[in-house]
Amino acid sequence: MPVGELARDFPVSRPAISQHLRILKQANLVLDRPEGNRRLYQINPEGFDSLREYFEQFWNQALLAFKRKVEERPN
Repeated sequence: MPVGELARDFPVSRPAISQHLRILKQANLVLDRPEGNRRLYQINPEGFDSLREYFEQFWNQALLAFKRKVEERPN
C-alpha cells in the first residue's frame, strides 16, 4: 500500500506514517518497492517470523521463571 492509503486509517499525519514505516523497514518488518513516483509497502513475513520467535523465547523464559518461583516451597 502507498503511504497515503495507509495514513487514511490513522489519526496521524502522512509524514508521521512515513517515519514509522522507515523504522519498521529498518527493523525488517516491512518491505517497500518503487512504483512510479510512489513507494508501496507490505509486511515482511520473514521479519514477523523472527519477531514471533523472539517473543516466544521471551515469554517461554518468563513463564519458566514464574513457574520456578511459584513452585518454590518455603522452608
